Amino acid sequence: MDDVQQLEGDACREAISFLVHPADETEVMQKMKETFKHRQELVHNPDRSADVLDVFPRYLVVKGLINQDFALLFNAETSNKFLKRWETAFKQKIINEAKSLTSTAEIRCLLNAAGGQGSENDWDSDMSSVLLLLHLLPPPPGRKKTKISPTEAIDRLVHFHKSCTSIEGHLSGREGHQPFLLGSGRIKGRIDHFYVVVDKRLIPCSGTSSLSAFDELFKVHYVFNLSDEEALVNFFTFLQTTVYNIDVGLSSESPRVRELRAKLLN
Repeated sequence: MDDVQQLEGDACREAISFLVHPADETEVMQKMKETFKHRQELVHNPDRSADVLDVFPRYLVVKGLINQDFALLFNAETSNKFLKRWETAFKQKIINEAKSLTSTAEIRCLLNAAGGQGSENDWDSDMSSVLLLLHLLPPPPGRKKTKISPTEAIDRLVHFHKSCTSIEGHLSGREGHQPFLLGSGRIKGRIDHFYVVVDKRLIPCSGTSSLSAFDELFKVHYVFNLSDEEALVNFFTFLQTTVYNIDVGLSSESPRVRELRAKLLN
C-alpha cells in the first residue's frame, strides 16, 4: 500500500462523493485505491462497519474492487495464492483424501463431479473439489446445541440460482448476515455469473470461474472485516493458513485443520 498516495480530509471526502455516481471504471479503481485507508478505518469502526456498501456503492457495480483491496491489505503474491496453488498443490490431494470419507450419496456425487464425471446438474469439477474440503473439515460443535452437518454448512457457503427466476426472491428468503456465494445460470454445471452476497446485496465477482469466485468470497471477509460463519470456521481457517499462508502460527486452529494440513503438505 506504501506506493499508493492516500487521500485525507476534503480530498478524501471529494473522492467518496465522486464514487457514489457512475464513472469510468479506471477512474473508479484509482479513487478506490486512494480512499483505501479511510475505508479500512470505516470497516474497523463497530458503529460504522455496516455502512461500507452505502458509502462505497461501486462495489455493487464495478468488478475487481475486492481483489484490489485485498492486494492492498496484503500484497499481490498473497492475493494470487489460491488461484495459483489450488489446481497444482491441493485439488487432487483433497479428492484422494475425500475417498476415505464415509460414503454417502452426496460425497459420491461430489467425487464424481470433482473427477470430471458429473452431470450438468452438479457443480463443476473445481467447485466440487472445494466442497469436498468442507466435508473433510466439518463444522465444529457450535455454541447452539444442534450440530450442523457438512450439507447444511455447504448451504451457508454457496447457492445456485436458476437465472430464469427472481434473484431478489432468492435473497429475501435467506437468514443471516455472513457472506456467501451465489452462482447464477440456467444449469448448475455452467454458471454465467457469480456474486458474493453481503447483507442481501450482490457484489459481482470479477471472474466467471468457481475458483475465482471462492477466492473473492474468502477475500471479502478481510476487506470488510467480517467474521467467519461459525459452521465454516475450520474451512476458512484452513484456506487462510494453508493456502494463502496468512498469520500461520498466530491463528487458532482446530486439531482437524492441523492434521489435514500435515497430510496434504507432506
